[in-house]
Amino acid sequence: MAEKKEPKIQQYEYQAELKQLLHLIVHSLYTHPEVFLRELISNASDALNKVRFRLLTDKNVLDKDANQEIRITVDAKEGSFSIEDTGIGMTREDLIERIGTVASSGTMEFLEQLKNSKEKPDLNLIGQFGVGFYSVFMVADEVAIETRHANPDSQGYRWKSDGQGTFTIEEIDKPARGTKISFKFNEASKEYAEEYRLRQIVNKYSNFVDFPILLNGERINRVEALWHKPKGEVKEEELNEFYKFVSNDYQDPLGHLHLSIEGAVNFKALLFIPQTLPPFYFRHEDEKSLHLYSRKIFIQDDCKELLPEYLRFMKGVVDTEDLPLNVSREVTQSSPVMAKIRNTLVSKILALLEEWAKNEPAKYEKFHKNFGPAFKLGVNSDFSNREKLIELLRFESTMTEKGSLTSLKNYVSRMGAEQKEIYYLSGESRDLLERSPNLEYFRKKEIEVLLLSDPVDVFIVPGIGEYDKKPLKSIEKADIDLKKDETAQPEALSENLAQSLIQVFKETLGDKVEDVIESKRLVDSPATLVIGKEGMDAQMEKMLKMFQSRGEGFAKDFPGSKRILEINTAHPLIKNLSRLNMGSAADPLLRQCILQLHEGLLLLNDDLPSPTDFIKRMNEIMAEATKG
Repeated sequence: MAEKKEPKIQQYEYQAELKQLLHLIVHSLYTHPEVFLRELISNASDALNKVRFRLLTDKNVLDKDANQEIRITVDAKEGSFSIEDTGIGMTREDLIERIGTVASSGTMEFLEQLKNSKEKPDLNLIGQFGVGFYSVFMVADEVAIETRHANPDSQGYRWKSDGQGTFTIEEIDKPARGTKISFKFNEASKEYAEEYRLRQIVNKYSNFVDFPILLNGERINRVEALWHKPKGEVKEEELNEFYKFVSNDYQDPLGHLHLSIEGAVNFKALLFIPQTLPPFYFRHEDEKSLHLYSRKIFIQDDCKELLPEYLRFMKGVVDTEDLPLNVSREVTQSSPVMAKIRNTLVSKILALLEEWAKNEPAKYEKFHKNFGPAFKLGVNSDFSNREKLIELLRFESTMTEKGSLTSLKNYVSRMGAEQKEIYYLSGESRDLLERSPNLEYFRKKEIEVLLLSDPVDVFIVPGIGEYDKKPLKSIEKADIDLKKDETAQPEALSENLAQSLIQVFKETLGDKVEDVIESKRLVDSPATLVIGKEGMDAQMEKMLKMFQSRGEGFAKDFPGSKRILEINTAHPLIKNLSRLNMGSAADPLLRQCILQLHEGLLLLNDDLPSPTDFIKRMNEIMAEATKG
């Protein structure tokens, strides 16, 4: 009789980044080990959703009549645990690519940030970064996965690893489709071998999973489509619990919308606004938004067609009767039904935000501080709602307390009768903006200036053009409408002396500046740099230079623009330079001071090309000024 052939076991190395990740999870982020169960249930639910979706259009599936459920088996005496689903299953390639590599580009950056954070890291966020499965190594020293894909001709496999750097894969005889994960709890995690403890975790995190969860044969979750219940019958606790399930968040939402729409399009929706924008929102391509259902049948877990990009921080569920059950993800992209739902959702979300802005300003301000960088982008992309979005914009200003915000409407209501323009100044922070010499005139005249410290603002505000028929103007522009203040001002240089000195400034600085002119805006400072009529906002230029340094896209060949130097001819320093000029226009000290004054302004704008030359010249000037 022939001997039974032993199954061939192949060993693989983890991707290098994954080794680091596993080390971080097990040794640095041991905070809430209980989330391992939430993550395993979430993965099982995803696998079941995929097979359910496939069964809508393809009956050629292994075990097509199998119950769609999640089965958990635990033995407190043995300390053993397993979780099994009847979902889509995995191929050998899936096991290598999905279990052996880092799932998303933001994962390592996120985990390194948590590791280095002074605050205690919170693993509740781990599922947002595609590393949920690996949380199992917090509670187990060795893990086995037995799986078979839903394709009828698929092969069964066993994956096994201790999380130390390698894993093995072998072929096995597995008759049924789906995935089973099993292990024994390590000594520090024995509590999770108790049934009551697992019930607590499921009730906390996974109560709304859309499939039965069986614990040692008994169903323990409540499956209910909250969005199909009347608003008055849904409790706040249920809403919060459902939000945490669909979002992988650990906080309660900031607010929600419960919609039941009938008319040109029919759908129900339960949408949530989170408390905060997720980490790396703009760089994390796997960030999920709304789940799409059709008659309670899952279609898609991240339906990007339901919302414009500036609202994709929203979480929740949309369920429509108007999509055919055999709809594919590709069809949704061009469906007129989707376009109608999208327009309605945007309208309802903006109406909710308008209501907050009017009746709950503190709540709206919290929303705007957290989501402003994403939300503001709608002004330049959603032209049908542009006016509504502009009304919802908020900014700090010289008339608000630090951290408080104002609308353009409220700004206009405070304008004096003679003021014809809305003024703003952009920069990296409010503290830096308040030290800008360009604010001196406005501060003295008590004219309000918007202080734009959000990087997005430099792309949004100039494009607004005007509000309430009043142009929006940067106070760094040379052509803003300013009247020279003659009241209580020290006597300025005469016209002849001023022009003579300006000529020396121009000769000394040459092509370092676009022009040199007498200033109307300065009160206490001797000079400032402003932007020419066709010039670019200084903050915008700084950002483009940053992109240029990285060699990114359109900024690769960005040359930068020259500034106009304005001098305050009533300032003592400028008068002193004028006296040196009257003695000799070629005086080396005069020329050195002009160069130093210009580079001091570049330093103030964080744009100084050579700090070494600046310091050397400063020492030379001080040596000259202090010699006997």
